[in-house]
Amino acid sequence: MTEIEADGTDSSKSRVAAFLKFVGLLIFFGAVGLAATGFYAAGRWLILDEPLSRADVIVVLSGSMPYRAEEAANVFRMGYAPEVWLTRAESPASELEQMGIHYVSDEEYDRAVLIHKGVPDQAIRVLPETIVDTLQEVDEIAREMRRDGKTSVIIVTSPEHTRRVKTIWRKRIDDSLRLYVHPAPQDPFDKDHWWRNTRDAFAVAREYMGLINAWAGFPVQPHSH
Repeated sequence: MTEIEADGTDSSKSRVAAFLKFVGLLIFFGAVGLAATGFYAAGRWLILDEPLSRADVIVVLSGSMPYRAEEAANVFRMGYAPEVWLTRAESPASELEQMGIHYVSDEEYDRAVLIHKGVPDQAIRVLPETIVDTLQEVDEIAREMRRDGKTSVIIVTSPEHTRRVKTIWRKRIDDSLRLYVHPAPQDPFDKDHWWRNTRDAFAVAREYMGLINAWAGFPVQPHSH
């Protein structure tokens, strides 16, 4: 090989190496950009806000007092359903009762909020079974709907919890029962800056872990109460 040919070959190799380096940098920064975009959008993606439609019943999932009950009362007053159901969360009531300590349950506080916001007491029902997580709530809601001959429900929950509720419903319940999931806008979840406080950061982590569990077919089951 002549000296000129050798110089040409080295030059070609250098250009190829430079091009591959450029492509590698593009891929790297593209991946970083996608990861950053996904991080910032993680809170917003969790929120589903489906158009409301008339239903047989409104259900307030336990937790996040008083925001979920407040929004359920608003939906009730707009005429979307004639009843509001409350789920009964696991509580230390029996243990405290043995100590002579009176415990007011979350569902009774939710009932008080509903009444304060204009829902008649006779339109409110507390579901009978004690639940420990959303999976059990969904199962009980569907069971009580079938028992009462109801076919449609509006579930009111926190904004970041809406996608998981819808996912669990689709996994567990057939198409004979229709769900509209509705976020409580009073809940102070900051969808655009969820990483700035521990409440929202833990909420986002919990929701993604719950979604992964649902997508995987619920290998992690609720603890026994």
